[in-house]
Amino acid sequence: MPVPESLTCVLCGAAYREGADQYSCPECGELGTLRVSYDYDRIKASASRDGLAALPFRDHWRYLPLLPLAGVGSEFPLAVGATPLYPVPGLRRALGLERLWVKDDTANPSASLKDRASSVVLLKGQELGRTEFAAASTGNAGASLACLSAALGLPCHIFVPESAPRAKVAQLLIFGADVLSIRGSYSEAFSLCVEASDRFRWYNRNTGYNPYTVEGKKTVALEIAEQLGWEPPDTVIVATGDGCILSGVWKGFTDLHRLGWISRLPRLVAAQAEGSQSIKQAFDGDGTIRPVNEDTLADSISVSLPRNGVMALQDLRASGGSAVSVSDGEILEAMPLLGRTTGLFGEPAAAAAAAVLVKLVDQGEVSSTERIVVVSTGHGLKDVDAALRAVDPPEPLECSIEAVRARIGIR
Repeated sequence: MPVPESLTCVLCGAAYREGADQYSCPECGELGTLRVSYDYDRIKASASRDGLAALPFRDHWRYLPLLPLAGVGSEFPLAVGATPLYPVPGLRRALGLERLWVKDDTANPSASLKDRASSVVLLKGQELGRTEFAAASTGNAGASLACLSAALGLPCHIFVPESAPRAKVAQLLIFGADVLSIRGSYSEAFSLCVEASDRFRWYNRNTGYNPYTVEGKKTVALEIAEQLGWEPPDTVIVATGDGCILSGVWKGFTDLHRLGWISRLPRLVAAQAEGSQSIKQAFDGDGTIRPVNEDTLADSISVSLPRNGVMALQDLRASGGSAVSVSDGEILEAMPLLGRTTGLFGEPAAAAAAAVLVKLVDQGEVSSTERIVVVSTGHGLKDVDAALRAVDPPEPLECSIEAVRARIGIR
């Protein structure tokens, strides 16, 4: 199995060997995210598309030759990855797009894409000698770590801002995590989690901080490429907060391109909420990631200072892509649009990607024949309060057929 050749800082270019305490660049601080690189010639010698075709499509461990792990074995208790890629004919008709797909990562065990990262980090942490884990989260990353830690019988500590949605906190508690609800923002919870992990020797899963989160998340791109017959999409739209999923998507496609398994790379579109658009502002401005005030109902992408922002910005530009922001109102409109045309229930962050697609169509930024994939990152049941803001709840009726007749307009 591949051992990373190096962990390279996105800011200064310094290279480091992997280790249990090697997260970000010690010289550049938390924004000095580390890129994982491999000996791709060695991977070519041990893996091929034909070899993959012989494996059952049941989880993302089929891509183990492209992951920074010594092995997995058959004992991993939950199936992570191998999620559906739906052609969504109803949404195609609604938007006038002939070749549109939705990658439904709500089908993962904790109902979000974050399980891809958590599974890799849990195994990597154990390889590096750690047995206790921690993460800061607005909900999904924490629920993911709690879910998979429970399945593996490992203790974990989850730092959440006091404002985290109740449904996500419920997941954490049901999975038996040690939940630390912090009177402060996600960014403050993040910093406290880093300090506590250093103090108590926990392995830190924090998004955009632990370099292996990108490696886990890249498997969503590996699956998309394989599910499309190794003909990559033209455009992939990704809900973006810290920027880790976006970088994971880009890493997956670039790994495949370096191996010669795909012939070209897609452009990426970072879907940001207007109330948390640090990456978009840097992309449109001077390229500097600066903190913003977090003010959006899309809690999963609500980030003041995106720790993976520099890497995401580099990847976005390398893809020839763009960053697009949408308002909370546009996100709320996209939630029922996605539900009514696809049968998929996405949380606000997932709907943000669909809202950006609607905006791109309205602005003529995508063609009707363009091959587009929207990544649905988290299930709507994780934030029912937001979902109820997107629809008109029914008024109670008298329990009579006459009331039903009047309600549906039949005399």
